[in-house]
Amino acid sequence: MHHQKVGARAEYRQQQGQRVRDSGSLADKFPQLKSLTVDLTYYDSEGVTQSSQIKYTVNLTNAKSLFRFDCQNDQCVRGDFDLSDEITSAVAAHLTTATGELCCQGWLDKNTVGSAHCHKILRYKLSLAY
Repeated sequence: MHHQKVGARAEYRQQQGQRVRDSGSLADKFPQLKSLTVDLTYYDSEGVTQSSQIKYTVNLTNAKSLFRFDCQNDQCVRGDFDLSDEITSAVAAHLTTATGELCCQGWLDKNTVGSAHCHKILRYKLSLAY
């Protein structure tokens, strides 16, 4: 029987997916939060060229408190974006809007692990209601 080796990217994604599944819901972690809308825009590493944009209203009961998004570079290894701390800070400060930017700290691809970071950029806007 032939077993296919799981690559570093796939293994990382599996681990992160399990971490997300193991986390509690946003509704449980932040009972005072009534709604959350997320506007995400992905950019290249220079922050100039937009690659995609996502806007959605989060279902707080089903969404997990480990709030992460995949890097748009399909070759990125051990990267991705985690907005968990940003949501926690916004709720703690009772903000209705929080904006910012995260830079992917993963590796550009499997051949550049240890030498070249991905550095794709995620700009976000969180709209919160209590």
